[in-house]
Amino acid sequence: MIEPTKFALRKFVAPEFVFGIDARKLAGRYARNYGARKVLVVSDPGVVAAGWTNDVLVCLREEGVEYAVFSSVTSNPKADEVMKGAELYQREGCNALVAVGGGSPIDCAKGIGIVSANKLDIVEFEGVDKVELPIPPLICIPTTAGSAADVSQFAIIMDARRRVKFAIISKMIVPDIALIDPVTTTSMPAELTACTGMDALCHAIEAYVSTAHSPITDLLALQAIRLITANMLPTMNELDNIVLRGEMLLACLEAGLAFSNASLGAVHAMAHSLGGFVDAPHGECNAILLPYVIEFNFPAAPDRYREVGKAMGLDMGGTAPMDAASVLVAAIVRLNEGAGLTYTLSQLGVGKGVIPELAEIAMHDPCIFTNPRQPRCQDIEAIYEKAL
Repeated sequence: MIEPTKFALRKFVAPEFVFGIDARKLAGRYARNYGARKVLVVSDPGVVAAGWTNDVLVCLREEGVEYAVFSSVTSNPKADEVMKGAELYQREGCNALVAVGGGSPIDCAKGIGIVSANKLDIVEFEGVDKVELPIPPLICIPTTAGSAADVSQFAIIMDARRRVKFAIISKMIVPDIALIDPVTTTSMPAELTACTGMDALCHAIEAYVSTAHSPITDLLALQAIRLITANMLPTMNELDNIVLRGEMLLACLEAGLAFSNASLGAVHAMAHSLGGFVDAPHGECNAILLPYVIEFNFPAAPDRYREVGKAMGLDMGGTAPMDAASVLVAAIVRLNEGAGLTYTLSQLGVGKGVIPELAEIAMHDPCIFTNPRQPRCQDIEAIYEKAL
């Protein structure tokens, strides 16, 4: 008997999470419950300045948990920052981690945990299932609504020496708990709201069309697409609207659970390569590339992309495949324009001469393997060229 594809074996990995207003204030209680003697709090200067890091430190003090702070994390966290954080973790005698921030501090904290447990340089763990020993207890408090690093089995680290962003994918780095609090996202300016929102939208779309999708990830991905399409631009106009912020953070959570289990595709493979070269915001790289990747992928998954369009509120019925592709791509472009994300690769400093190198790196990114249409290197080059 032939098994229906819908019911192919799939596993679903997710941390415990608490979602809602003031979830961040549970950090001390969970640290104590995990037996934390002393935690390393990983954050960045912007999050510290916004006051969210101090909120967590107060909670730790109230529960009698000692801590050290590592806040020297930049956007697109660097391998040497991970190694410096791991050195501080060991020197301070820590036995648990608390990450407060967006994808950069959370991915850095994951890297610190990997190095602390496995005693090797972080670059040794590039790829899938390369982490042998589980990381120490990790509590995540996200302050953006994009990366979903707080619920995923991914960590993206920048190797500045190679000018490459590399992926570490392992269930060993799934956080123990995510404390997901809409209040912490109210400090994001409009531009960051747009970049993180488009990152979450790319997560949802790529998870839905991934060759590793499942009925569970499909549900999460489509609902995330609905929420982001309806709420991203209004949120940019009402930055302190907690209801809108909550909808965007919920979408981020759903998209994160979807892509963590279904993986991603060519947009992210290419964005990782691009981001490593120009050190640009990840969501911005995704936004630039998404329309061109959809054009390339659409013939391989027309029904799935039609469902994406329907989730965005588009009329996708009764149109020829290429017309449907044009409708969807035009809607993505309008969303980018409404969010102010109108850059081209040339404006980011990318010239035609580096495209072969970018394409070669993208072809070796783990995300490329679940893209619905398997590209050749020249296909990836052509997509980059269209985005110039």
